Amino acid sequence: MKLKELLRNVQVLECTADLDLDVNSVYYDSRKVTEGSLFVAVSGFATDGNRFIPMALDKGAAAVVTAKRPEGDVPYVLVASDRLALALIGCNFYGHPAKAMTMIGVTGTNGKTSVTLLLKQVLEKCLGAKVGLIGTMANMVGQEVIPTERTTPESFELQGLFAKMRDASCTHVVMEVSSHAVALERIGGIHFDAAAFTNLTEDHLDFHKTMDAYCDAKAELFRRCSRAVINTDDGYADRILAAAACPVLTTAIAGMADIRAENLELLSEGVRFTAVSGEERAAVSLPIPGRFTVYNALTVIGLARQLGISLPDCAAALAQAHGVKGRVEVVPTPGMPYSVLIDYAHTPDGLENVLSSVKTFCKGRVIGVFGCGGDRDPMKRPIMGQIGVKLSDFAVITSDNPRTENPMAIIEDILKGVKKEYGEYIVMEDRRAAIRYAMDIAKKNDIIVLAGKGHETYQDIGGQKHHLDEREEVAAHLLELRNQNG
Repeated sequence: MKLKELLRNVQVLECTADLDLDVNSVYYDSRKVTEGSLFVAVSGFATDGNRFIPMALDKGAAAVVTAKRPEGDVPYVLVASDRLALALIGCNFYGHPAKAMTMIGVTGTNGKTSVTLLLKQVLEKCLGAKVGLIGTMANMVGQEVIPTERTTPESFELQGLFAKMRDASCTHVVMEVSSHAVALERIGGIHFDAAAFTNLTEDHLDFHKTMDAYCDAKAELFRRCSRAVINTDDGYADRILAAAACPVLTTAIAGMADIRAENLELLSEGVRFTAVSGEERAAVSLPIPGRFTVYNALTVIGLARQLGISLPDCAAALAQAHGVKGRVEVVPTPGMPYSVLIDYAHTPDGLENVLSSVKTFCKGRVIGVFGCGGDRDPMKRPIMGQIGVKLSDFAVITSDNPRTENPMAIIEDILKGVKKEYGEYIVMEDRRAAIRYAMDIAKKNDIIVLAGKGHETYQDIGGQKHHLDEREEVAAHLLELRNQNG
């Protein structure tokens, strides 16, 4: 592809490279550069890609795209934004694949994964659509699962993934859109047919610094879509609504909205409610416990309506939907008098939601097992300590993904928010030991909530991933107990 074709719609400030140059590939990692490729030097947080321009040229890069004018005799393209340039170059390189499919984006602190996975099932059942999925748990092309490292891939990989979906005849793409994806232009050049906002609670303040800045990053998505669905029970909804330059459907449980829930039944096996939209009413049931499941279902219904699916059809599809791995997931405990749930809750609001919801149907004690991730917003740690101990009848404070931090230092931060009068708790740094301890003290009708890991099957310690599947840990301990008891 000619360099000038790759640069279509990119804001170019200067250019010393030959615009008729043939480019065979594009890289932003200098280690991967090949002969005749284009190197995009991205100014990152850990390192500056401009430092590696000499390496890229030595490896055969034909030209460099950069937001900083390079020194020496370098064939370069100076752009206003290196990250946006990378995104737009990706769009051009892969032939704008997103334009060939119906694009749906879901943003918010909590609920994105559940909403996207449920909506995928609704689109498949109601429209017979082949749906691409991009999210925290995995990327999917129809039913093919592709593991993922981050919620939204880097822009160039994202365009490649869209191209794979287009070439596999996907008609729709449902994707989680993180605040980082918006702020770092990973979704640059993409217009969404529909977008949804679930909620906003404290998270990623190590990156965004303030809640308003965090909200504004989310709100930008609604300037890039044709239709929107917004949960107006959330305190930041007005700020999102103000940004939405398109028709909006609102959802709510507590307040008035275009689509709302009535007659809520929160059960141990799931939720039931009546969805109301104008004069239309439909009974909705989902096999996922918790009040937040009702909010997620309303968002799915709103998106389905914006995509032309009727309320009755959507409700019927949700009734056949299966639960989401790692989201209030029931773990088999055959022969035991207690229950174990796994949930991805790793934010203060997420932890509060899951523990509060479980308390509504738990007939015994709620035993909460939780920690906080390392190399992430430390301000939320004491808040999660307070919530976890207050809302559990007994709490086991342990490690999550400490990453490069000292696990006990993270736990000490959590304990800063805990007072003796909040409730009973114990500290066990080893997560495997913490799970076993919770199972050992559990009594009849108790519910153990393993919070934080969810769908993950590893623990990141010292920057290394170690296998840890909490389902396997529960099953292994049950086997140990049976062997002990003969």
